Amino acid sequence: MILSPLWLPITLSAALFQCWRTAMQQKLRGQLSVNAAAVVRYLYGVPVGALLLGLYMLVFGGTLPLPGWAFLALCAAGGLGQILGTNLLIMAFGHRGFAVGTAYAKTEAVQGAILALVLLGERISAVAWVGIAIGVVGVLWLSLAGKAASLRELALATVQPAAVCGLAAGFFFAATSVLVKAANLELPGDDPIHRALVTLVVTNILQTVMQGGWLLAREPAQARAVFTTWRSSAQVGALSACGSACWFSAFALAPVALVRAVGQVEILFTLLFSRFYLREQPSRTEILGALTVVLGVVLVLAGR
Repeated sequence: MILSPLWLPITLSAALFQCWRTAMQQKLRGQLSVNAAAVVRYLYGVPVGALLLGLYMLVFGGTLPLPGWAFLALCAAGGLGQILGTNLLIMAFGHRGFAVGTAYAKTEAVQGAILALVLLGERISAVAWVGIAIGVVGVLWLSLAGKAASLRELALATVQPAAVCGLAAGFFFAATSVLVKAANLELPGDDPIHRALVTLVVTNILQTVMQGGWLLAREPAQARAVFTTWRSSAQVGALSACGSACWFSAFALAPVALVRAVGQVEILFTLLFSRFYLREQPSRTEILGALTVVLGVVLVLAGR
């Protein structure tokens, strides 16, 4: 596969938008339930995603393709995976804080590499695999620091609620990456970014219907709160749409494994947000783990 040079800056932008959105979403948890804090991503993201698609078509041309059933099914499955991953990630925050909860979920890099290899046949170099492994070690170091002094304690730490929620979130985010790329490939046309933006809008609409319907049926008071908190919620939705537009575009331009591996730099943005936005103090151990993640990303880029 010939890589477009655009995939790297787009991936870095995606990581920044995602971290920024997640930090704001964590703030919303004081006003909204887990489901309500998640649904604002899609509800308020739909008009922003549509605007991005419209602007892209205005500048670069293109028409709206007629989606087939396979495309819609893949968008729905990918959207559901993202919903489950988001809810699990927010639940992980409640068990052990913003920075570490995100770190657990970043095992999605290696999970995504395996799923992309099995389901899409995407292959990457041995050096890139080593980089992914080192990056995962870095995020696990962040996750388990101070929690395990022995192998037994290490094993016990990985089954704590925060670890279970974070690892499961990582799996669903990895599955979403593969499903979104598969959906993109189902659309006609030669412009992968245009196809990615169409995929984003359709996926967000389906997510709004799925999780919004659940919210109306099970938490009607929270459904109303989604609209009463529109100022903060709209910002979360806008950041989510921008981040997802970048992720979807990066997946269309490069192998899922490379995108998710480089996307681990989000943990660096996370530490900065946790320090300066949420006023949490990163430890030396967290800084060391972050540097390990950077080393992994460097190896991934060297082996691409």
